Amino acid sequence: MKASRQAVIVELVDHEPLHSQEELRRRLRHRGFEATQATISRDIKELGLVKRASDGAYQREGAEATNPETALIALERASEEYLRRIDRVQQLVVIRTGIGQAQPLAIAIDRAQLPEAVGTIAGDDTILIVARDDRRAAALVSRLEKYGR
Repeated sequence: MKASRQAVIVELVDHEPLHSQEELRRRLRHRGFEATQATISRDIKELGLVKRASDGAYQREGAEATNPETALIALERASEEYLRRIDRVQQLVVIRTGIGQAQPLAIAIDRAQLPEAVGTIAGDDTILIVARDDRRAAALVSRLEKYGR
């Protein structure tokens, strides 16, 4: 029963945005599974589900944002929250964040698959982005500064 219920939970979060345990409980009941909040909470923990930054819906940990629009919204929100300073040196872009905030912002940048960026490297409070060329680095800085306002 547990394995079947958890398989249904994974299927549900993969196919629709579920923002709360109560929504998940109702959808499970619709599929023939009665579960308490405590059971659902344990299932979420065991399955490694996390909430998406973009909309707060559950997803499997490490799941890539497949919708480009959702990924850009998540990047805008992450930039607004975490971006402190941005500098450019030729085709390199250096972003400063608060302590412990570089990783979530770098993940948002990577998931957005920006055409200007080749890739990111993130530390604790600093992100290095390698742009495709000087012109695209300048465009990337403009884009991120706009998001960070």
